Amino acid sequence: MPVRRFGGHRSLVKRFETPKLSYGFSKMNVSKSGYRVFSANSSSACTELAKKITERLGVELGKSVVYQEGNAETRVDVKESVRGQDIFIIQTIPRDVNTAIMELLIMAYALKTSCAKNIIGVIPYFPYSKQCKMRKRGSIVCKLLAAMLAKAGLTHIITMDLHQKEIQGFFSFPVDNLRASPFLIQYIQEEIPDYRNAIIVAKSPSSAKRAQSYAERLRLGLAVLHGTAPNLESNATDGLYSPPPTRSSAGHTGLELPLMMAKEKPPITVVGDVGGRIAIIVDDIIDDVEEFVAAAEILKERGAYKIFIMATHGLLSAEAPRLIEESAIDEVVVTNTVPHEVQKLQCPKIKTVDVSMILAEAIRRIHNGESMAYLFRNIAVDD
Repeated sequence: MPVRRFGGHRSLVKRFETPKLSYGFSKMNVSKSGYRVFSANSSSACTELAKKITERLGVELGKSVVYQEGNAETRVDVKESVRGQDIFIIQTIPRDVNTAIMELLIMAYALKTSCAKNIIGVIPYFPYSKQCKMRKRGSIVCKLLAAMLAKAGLTHIITMDLHQKEIQGFFSFPVDNLRASPFLIQYIQEEIPDYRNAIIVAKSPSSAKRAQSYAERLRLGLAVLHGTAPNLESNATDGLYSPPPTRSSAGHTGLELPLMMAKEKPPITVVGDVGGRIAIIVDDIIDDVEEFVAAAEILKERGAYKIFIMATHGLLSAEAPRLIEESAIDEVVVTNTVPHEVQKLQCPKIKTVDVSMILAEAIRRIHNGESMAYLFRNIAVDD
């Protein structure tokens, strides 16, 4: 039987070929770096740190809209695909702390439901970190916030100088607690010409370990302030101690417990010689500055001729700029983990150190799966 050939009818064969479908995968807006960096702040003043970090990374800030509706509810709209990518959310905490927390939670949940691979929160100053211990009938708010972040979808957190390092145990996912001390030490060495004649001062015995770490790396002496200024609030009024100092007649009459004596701190004293020296007070947070102002007055009386304050997080709330300007403090040096441009306009004594470099490097290393140990070199455990 002769074989029929269709060579002359190729046009008919092509007509019935299955067309090749194109879904446009080659034109998808997928980041070559494999990660995106977003800012969850609705305030433009709070996005400056995010812009500096993305400039150092060589990437663009992710396209998103965060705003408050007329009824004060927060709305987040992510404008680009995040499917299968590592997403870093940079959230600086302004004065309106609770709004910033809701913005972060809603942004994280929006990215989670958009199928992001990993969601890493970059929170340089972790809010509510001072409320990390149980006090009387209070609550450990920091632990509650950790649970909320995990529920919203965060899988990792990058932060800086937690108020207590034990806070990392509240989280069910990894936490990288970076240190700002290398940048502050560099500022001391470069901006204080006669820093060799300085002495590191701990504002209280509880911060002595941090001050000792600075003193050892700078090869300087150490002094410690002990006591409380008489005009500051005492433990009896803020409810820090329990049980109450007076014996109660109510309850079981047969149970006789020894009377608990209330703690009484002496007036501020200086342990160490600061005469003829530059006093550098180091701490992690400077918020209400009354204690720092009182400490500066005592150091001046003891012979210190210049007084610097070094802190990682410059919250500087309430009347802090005015009090600093009118005090014996010569300079307050803080990092840009918290926006404080308004306070700098009110008080020229406030100086800023940029820490975007270490935050950008942490993002790069986490995305590439590299070790973070390099960022903690020459840093003591107590720092």
